[in-house]
Amino acid sequence: MPRMSAQERRTAVVGAAMIEFARRGYDGTSTQDIARRAGISQPYLFRLFPGKRALFLAAATRCVAETARLLTRAAEGLKGEEARHAMAIAYTRVIVKEPERLLMQMQVYAAVAGAEAAGDHEFGETVRADWQSLWQEVHLALGTDPDDTSWFMSRGMLVNTLVALNFPPEHRVWEALDPSIGVDALRRR
Repeated sequence: MPRMSAQERRTAVVGAAMIEFARRGYDGTSTQDIARRAGISQPYLFRLFPGKRALFLAAATRCVAETARLLTRAAEGLKGEEARHAMAIAYTRVIVKEPERLLMQMQVYAAVAGAEAAGDHEFGETVRADWQSLWQEVHLALGTDPDDTSWFMSRGMLVNTLVALNFPPEHRVWEALDPSIGVDALRRR
């Protein structure tokens, strides 16, 4: 079996970190947990990343970037309502099938809030820049005005909340959304 390059190993470690941070949060996850999941030693993890914070930021950046890729791919060749519908379905399906993606997003928001409260604004600046990039990519994919993009993103946050709170597909809270976005995706669990 060929050896992984340092970059390939970094990519694998970030994937392992996303799962661990998603499940346990920033404070509840140890670098030992991440190293174990990635199949490497903790000292090697620190050769790849200078510390837990850098690893969390890499995982947060990847989480946002993967979401942007998912949405823009779903909207390829579409504009407006068709793009919005395709992106919404793709997003809901992936967060239902891969709950770590949703959990990681929630952990990122919580970590930024905690860091900001502790006076660490640099942490939040990095994540906000990633999120602004996501917003811009969605905006371009939709091909509509900024208000429509903001509306779409706010609906995504509503979907995040409903999925995180484990509302069943038949619950009336889903009625505000297009049924094919929430209910059909949830029934495919």
